Amino acid sequence: MKLKDTLVLSILPVLFSFQAQAFTVGVVMPTQIEPRWYREGFGVEQQLKNNGFNVELFFSGDIDVSLQQRQIKRLSDDSNIDALVIGSIDGNALKEALSVAKSKKLPVISYDRLITGTDAVTYYATFDNGKVGQIQGQFLIDKLHPTVDDPKNIEIFYGSLDDNNAKFFYGEAMKILQPYIDKGALVVKSGQIKPEDTSIPSWRTDLASKRMDALIEQVGYAPDSGEKLDGILSPADCISSGIIFTLKKKGYTVDNIPVITGQDSTPDALKNIQEGYQAMTILKDGKQLQNAVLEMVKAISQGKEATINDTSTYNNGVMDMKSFLCKPELIDRSNLSKLL
Repeated sequence: MKLKDTLVLSILPVLFSFQAQAFTVGVVMPTQIEPRWYREGFGVEQQLKNNGFNVELFFSGDIDVSLQQRQIKRLSDDSNIDALVIGSIDGNALKEALSVAKSKKLPVISYDRLITGTDAVTYYATFDNGKVGQIQGQFLIDKLHPTVDDPKNIEIFYGSLDDNNAKFFYGEAMKILQPYIDKGALVVKSGQIKPEDTSIPSWRTDLASKRMDALIEQVGYAPDSGEKLDGILSPADCISSGIIFTLKKKGYTVDNIPVITGQDSTPDALKNIQEGYQAMTILKDGKQLQNAVLEMVKAISQGKEATINDTSTYNNGVMDMKSFLCKPELIDRSNLSKLL
């Protein structure tokens, strides 16, 4: 082999490495306070870095929408940024913040929570959120066995009204539960069923606890006397934790606590399931989502179309989203050991 050929071959890996590293991704996550977002923010960063990409990672304080808007504008203005990955706080509050990204034709990946009201979004990586609701609703039916002759009392919690995912969790769960409510096999004693009556702003644990307290006062639920509460549709573990805190404070034990659903497989939820206070959660494997984002970024960096598996489920109010939907998994005491 000639010396010139040897030099060319030795330089090629360096050139390819430089080209990969020259592509920089701005990542913005809703908060570092919640374990899930802290874990996944750094997970996305590490996955991208491991594959040769530069990353600028920001967390938006304690779920601070205005801070997130400023972070997105700052990244969009940065000439070194080649793509954005955004886990939104309020998906409907980012149209103006993304105006620069849109004008520069900067690719934008909406991470888990859908960014709405703008055509600046290129791809959406999330879980099959309708399936999450189906799993939660069916779990309650399977555990409670409600009939007209033996009706069961439940209460319903909705997520944050500004999170598009909450609509899917609730909508698909209610497709299963509503027929039982209509025929009297399930009874919502509080009468609070609609999203606007049952929502927990920003998915806050303390507000879920406060609402559970109010329901107990209103209806007279009690562990040993008064109204029996058989089940609670909770869309996420952060809400379940607040519910459980209040119920335990009111004297509920693992022997009489209602069947409570959840989602996200947080450490608190896994502990509550192990101890018997929470009935189930849903594993939304962050690694699946991170891999989906990685493949999207790879495609974008090569000027190619990313691999997607859905174009009809999600519409952000402007367009049908090119999406990759990851698969959620039910976790209860029967398979909890896989996560412990």
